[in-house]
Amino acid sequence: MDGNGRWASAHGLVRLAGHRAGARTVERVVDWCRDACIGYLTIYAFSTENWSRSKAEVSGLMKLMGLMLREKSGAFLKSNVRLRVVGRRSDLPLSLQRQIASVEEKTAACDGMQLLIAVSYGGRAEIAEAARRYACDVRDGRADASAPPDDDAFRRYLYAPDVPDPDLIIRTSGEFRLSNFLLWQSAYAEFWTTPVLWPDFAKADFDAALEAYATRDRRMGGRRA
Repeated sequence: MDGNGRWASAHGLVRLAGHRAGARTVERVVDWCRDACIGYLTIYAFSTENWSRSKAEVSGLMKLMGLMLREKSGAFLKSNVRLRVVGRRSDLPLSLQRQIASVEEKTAACDGMQLLIAVSYGGRAEIAEAARRYACDVRDGRADASAPPDDDAFRRYLYAPDVPDPDLIIRTSGEFRLSNFLLWQSAYAEFWTTPVLWPDFAKADFDAALEAYATRDRRMGGRRA
């Protein structure tokens, strides 16, 4: 969800105003995904590297996340949306951790779309933590060191092992890099980029992304039939 800060600067506003505008875009995108029968949406809200931003911006983002959870938990239930958070949850303020746990519990039975929010998330950190958990299982006799895990076996050590790999990754504001997002899971994801800043991301942009995805020939490393 790139471009919140640039959007704010272009409108003569503080950066946090851009993040608030970006949060409203998230609400719209969730609705569009539901209408398109998309089962999973993962939004990259805050990376492990984002902790290096100013204390004021980080504090504002944490408060904004908490506000969104408080205000939208009822809407998630009504829309049958299950909310899940992936990332280093222990890095977050305790009050936010409790809010996350509460909304996750309330929406756990929702079997419509799943909304995953990546917070204090890094793809490298996820893989490193998964490797540590696997090593602990080997040490404690829960995994066989003589048979290294294949892809499916290793997946169960990731943050959300039951969630399928992403089919499409959308990057706004003209960015083309992966930025440490779902490194393991994105091995065969399709990419779609747009110069549009995230707060300005509109239904026409969303539709264009899906239309572009529909034209891709996804062989997953196999040969063309």
